[in-house]
Amino acid sequence: MDIKNICLGLALNAAMAVGMPTAHAAPGGISVKPLINKDVAEMPGKELLMISVEYAPGGEDPVHRHDAHGIVYVLEGSVVMGVKGGKEVTLKPGDTFYEGPADLHTVGRNASKTKPAKFVVFLLKEKQKPVLIPVP
Repeated sequence: MDIKNICLGLALNAAMAVGMPTAHAAPGGISVKPLINKDVAEMPGKELLMISVEYAPGGEDPVHRHDAHGIVYVLEGSVVMGVKGGKEVTLKPGDTFYEGPADLHTVGRNASKTKPAKFVVFLLKEKQKPVLIPVP
């Protein structure tokens, strides 16, 4: 596991643990801002989490997984997403992308080298599990 993966995982998990209200810069040209974290009363031990993610021009994620159901909704710019065994897709504003608890998120990057991209992620996850699990 490289230092970039470790730093991104620690930054995202720390931000979620403290309910950080401001954006947090992570390695790779990524800014993450927690928006809401809510227990799901009808599903004990589960929580809903919504985060805002901004990729700087050329920004990208390291390979990771979420161990959660996740839905991406693109707000601005264009992003490329992909999971192991699936096709890479380029998303524009209004497009969505799903990844499941067992998916390995192999591609997550800004499609542009000159403009930022912004999206929100909705996660349904177990309360005690980390938001992001870096994968070497």
